[in-house]
Amino acid sequence: MTSPDTSKLFPGRFFIDSVLDAADTKIAMSRNITIQYLQRAAMAGILIGMFYSAYYAVVGTFAGIPASDAVSFEGLGKFLGALVFGWALVFIYFTKSELLTSNMMLTSIAVYYKRVKVSRAATLLALCFVGNFLGGLLLALLLKFSSMPSEAALEQMLHSVDTKLGYVTSASGMGDLFVRAVLCNLMINVAMLLVYNGFIKDAITMALAMGMSVFIFAFTGLEHSVANTVLFTIVGLKHGIDVGLAAGNVAIALLGNFIGGGFLIGVYYAYVNDTRRIHPHDD
Repeated sequence: MTSPDTSKLFPGRFFIDSVLDAADTKIAMSRNITIQYLQRAAMAGILIGMFYSAYYAVVGTFAGIPASDAVSFEGLGKFLGALVFGWALVFIYFTKSELLTSNMMLTSIAVYYKRVKVSRAATLLALCFVGNFLGGLLLALLLKFSSMPSEAALEQMLHSVDTKLGYVTSASGMGDLFVRAVLCNLMINVAMLLVYNGFIKDAITMALAMGMSVFIFAFTGLEHSVANTVLFTIVGLKHGIDVGLAAGNVAIALLGNFIGGGFLIGVYYAYVNDTRRIHPHDD
């Protein structure tokens, strides 16, 4: 019996190969040059914090414009702020920084194909989260001793923090938070799928794909574990925060992000594009 043409059955195989190459590099870095890997992860935390601060500055600026009977500027500010924040992932990708949520997808695929053990993948993700947090902490310390964020931006940050911490105070709220976290990293890693799959050839289209995915997450109020961690750190040092509720939010967001990026994108596409199910003797 003639074997089927797997190039047609598995159009995402280039994506898998690209991701495995990237995962091999990241795993080697985290093992052999751990400090440099942490530095790359810290830069992602700084960039998330800067772009999130810009998002709240835009939202706060437009929220301060008096509304008329016909026009409310609050929605426009949220729309424009989400467009600004959308570029965070673009900057992270093109600076070769390390973001936890996209690495969830990479490590899941690497584990599926047995390129790395679960323990080593977990270590990489833990290091990445620590680096993301340290970058956010550095930015938060700098902002603490400055007049940034503005009063209007800080007001928006405090309102957002209240909403995010409010999720953790009830079972229904925690379920809501979990779903928002799943969808958030689903969108982030759909963008990374487009970047890695070889169909997009130019940097501009890659940037637009990444920017739109983050726009959707920011505009619809999805939950990103790293962005929340950085936001809580900035607000905590500037104003104070309930650490227990903040930790609960991040824990649930981490789980939801892993399901959305690690399973619904990573494991799903690893399985769909697994040629070993057609050629069981292939490595």
